[in-house]
Amino acid sequence: MPNEINLSVSSAPHICAKEDARQIMHWVLLALLLPSAAGVFFFGIPALLLMLVTTATAVIAEIVFNWLAKKPFTAADGSAAVAGLLLALILPPALPLWMGAIGAVFAIVAVKGLFGGLGYNIFNPALAARAFLLASWPVAMTAWARPFDAVASATPLYLAKYGLVLPSYLDLFLGNRAGSLGETSALAIILGAGILFWKKIIDWPAPAAFIGTTAIFTVLLGKDPLFYCLSGGLLIGAFFMATDYVTTPVTTAGRFIFGLGCGILTVLIRFFGGFPEGVNYAILLMNMLTPVIDSYVRPRVYGYKKAY
Repeated sequence: MPNEINLSVSSAPHICAKEDARQIMHWVLLALLLPSAAGVFFFGIPALLLMLVTTATAVIAEIVFNWLAKKPFTAADGSAAVAGLLLALILPPALPLWMGAIGAVFAIVAVKGLFGGLGYNIFNPALAARAFLLASWPVAMTAWARPFDAVASATPLYLAKYGLVLPSYLDLFLGNRAGSLGETSALAIILGAGILFWKKIIDWPAPAAFIGTTAIFTVLLGKDPLFYCLSGGLLIGAFFMATDYVTTPVTTAGRFIFGLGCGILTVLIRFFGGFPEGVNYAILLMNMLTPVIDSYVRPRVYGYKKAY
């Protein structure tokens, strides 16, 4: 008998990337430092404190939850820190710190931990926590301040909704306007996203479809596409939330469909809903549809022949 050769057969994937989850999260944190720095520049110490509190609370919440649930220690992978920092970046700069801390606990425990931890959560933790805070404390969550002097002011989308004087394109691009502390500076967000594109951590389908669809439908409604793309949380949502590995489709076509749906829902909420902004709920709604998209948009299996 010839020598028997033992073959080990396993399911795909057979080739792994060099970067693990920990390295990816650390690059995301590095990219988020740019809009974070812009938020501190425009909104001062309260913005810095809010970021520190939500990030630290998220990490501590994950450590405590894993200890109570007798699960492995995972805080070192950086995912909790990313969720906490992202949450701060989509909150009003002057939000009470205790509210930010509650949002961080909700993001880690209710949205991430109870669903099984990293890789199993259905919704983006930061966006789900923001929706929770908005439902719980709507007044505090819609109290916006003007940069530098902290005087109460409306966001550009609110001003546009009610026909008031709008900020210039330059202010929108640089970040000199009211809004969530990390969403105001389009320049900082684009530079941060550039780092992730350079490291090939994110790709183009979801952001391009999200921003492009929003712009096209805005034009069809007779509105200014540049203003509505630079305003609100569209850019930070498109580059940092709609590209989340866990809550978005796995295929290129699926991610494009995801971004398309986010863009359509954002426009519908902005122009026909009760809120001037729609990015948060648009992404959360599409998170729900991710399993459906994945089930219908699948790559062709090698060797598969279509039955006639």
